[in-house]
Amino acid sequence: MSVTYNRISMMRAERGLSRKELADAVGVNFQTIGYLERGDYNPSLELALKLAEFFELPVEALFSLRPFKPLSEMYKAAKGDT
Repeated sequence: MSVTYNRISMMRAERGLSRKELADAVGVNFQTIGYLERGDYNPSLELALKLAEFFELPVEALFSLRPFKPLSEMYKAAKGDT
């Protein structure tokens, strides 16, 4: 099984949501959210789309096959800092 990286924990924290609240919103068990956040489980296409829709993000902003760059690095790049 290949590793799928995600920003679920970060997005959930940003919105002040518990795992249960997010799970209820997308129709899964709260443990599934924990498995996803830890990388123990890769989401189905349907679940990935539901999560992206819930957070109002494109799927590729929430999931990746490569580790995400740190936000501080992305911020510096956006500002033009080197």
